[in-house]
Amino acid sequence: MKFKTLVAGSLIALALAGAPQAKTIQANDTDAILNIARGYGAAELVAQGNGDPQITGKIEGITYQVYFLNCTDHTQCQDLNFYLGFLDIKPSLETINAWNFTKRFSRAYLDQDQDASIEMDLDLANGVDAKVLDAQFDIWRQVIAQFATHIGYN
Repeated sequence: MKFKTLVAGSLIALALAGAPQAKTIQANDTDAILNIARGYGAAELVAQGNGDPQITGKIEGITYQVYFLNCTDHTQCQDLNFYLGFLDIKPSLETINAWNFTKRFSRAYLDQDQDASIEMDLDLANGVDAKVLDAQFDIWRQVIAQFATHIGYN
């Protein structure tokens, strides 16, 4: 019985060793990140005012940004910040607090002009599998749709 278990374990290890490894995406892989963003709607890569990369995209007609943060030489970035601000949508603080109390994965706030804003962060210092990054964009898509409804945009 021990021999069969050993053989079975060895075969599994060999099978896993030969399996193709998923590509790890880091924040400096702007093309891969942009490709995933485009799977959810129009998106383009632009530069922030400081020269770091930024994606500006649309999901279901709503414009958002993905900021690349903690960058060295505008390329070696560590984090992504998903951001959406609704100009002239000024919900109450109670509405914002209700979002933050009942939702996960994002944080909402009123900006300096009291406009509704929402953000979500992703640490890519050690990279993530493309499927994980795609799942994050799908969460962001859901956050946008739900938050727009929550604050009365739709």
